[in-house]
Amino acid sequence: MAPIVEALKRSSSLTSLVTVTGQHREMLDQVNELFGIEPAFDLNILQHGQTLSGIMTRTMKGLDKLLAEVKPDAVIVQGDTTTSTAGAIAAFYRGIPVVHVEAGLRSGNLFSPFPEEANRRITSQVASLHLAPTGISRDNLIAEGVDPAAIAVTGNTVIDALLTTVDKHVPFRDAVLEEAVSSGRRLLLVTTHRRENQGEAMRGVGRALARIADTEPNLTIVLPVHRNPVVRDAVLPELEGRTNIVVTEPLAYGEFTRMLSASDVVLTDSGGVQEEAPSLGKPVLVMRENTERPEAVTAGTVALIGTDENRIVHEVARLLHDEEHYASMANAVNPYGDGKAALRTVAAIEQLLGVGARISDFGQER
Repeated sequence: MAPIVEALKRSSSLTSLVTVTGQHREMLDQVNELFGIEPAFDLNILQHGQTLSGIMTRTMKGLDKLLAEVKPDAVIVQGDTTTSTAGAIAAFYRGIPVVHVEAGLRSGNLFSPFPEEANRRITSQVASLHLAPTGISRDNLIAEGVDPAAIAVTGNTVIDALLTTVDKHVPFRDAVLEEAVSSGRRLLLVTTHRRENQGEAMRGVGRALARIADTEPNLTIVLPVHRNPVVRDAVLPELEGRTNIVVTEPLAYGEFTRMLSASDVVLTDSGGVQEEAPSLGKPVLVMRENTERPEAVTAGTVALIGTDENRIVHEVARLLHDEEHYASMANAVNPYGDGKAALRTVAAIEQLLGVGARISDFGQER
């Protein structure tokens, strides 16, 4: 959303008021600082041990009161989080048009990723303007009965943010990471947190990383571990005693983009990383059985490998030792954006509100 906030500042027709829920306080604050965003409103909903239902109800309650006071002409929500869906429903109940950024992504399985797939579908039902990042996302929406006139293909604003940030060469706060990047050793960047992978599957991921560390002594594995104790309890016990595994706290966005740029291979179950890494020419192995982002799979820069321990070990080793296979995935094919998604987004919103006109969709420029 940061590139959209910046683009709205340059609009002569629109004024934006940034509202944050405070669901992930530390992650939120460092991103706002990096992009110079000062929220106008903060719902501060964070609670220890919060449930999805609790997040939904606290967000809707806080936003309903705020929307009644501010009376905005439109509400912009992004992606597939529970807070985004809560924002969409709260606005819809108030009769306020909903603009859904990153609309139309579908895995085809309501329970994977969970709850993100359901969140996206629910938000689509109440949105007035659907900003699809790709043509495939647009086609998904049309197949579900959405009016094509209510869809704009913008590219994904995550690429706008990535391209802006990676050039800043943000320093690492942890000297161990700085040493890892400057050492010349090959780097495997790992992220894992998906709810559907928690439990035995995630313990298998930990065992796979330990085996890779043992068989690849010249490889450094970097694992920014999620704060969820369920994730930590599953993965970390399997990694003890390996000196070539660097476990860190979650990286600030600027640091993460630099680590992503420095890595050789990415192993993840994240959604956004599937878009960011291919934009930097990094092969991505996705520890899921399906994905709502099939474009990079089709392009060949992303491979779905599931969570089987043996397969994870095999696929990482193949990328490290098969130069032809590595080259085939490392082509910097970017199906997700060209850095102009925020401009298309603002233009589409201006058209929705009758104060401007759209510009050409992503992939259709003449």
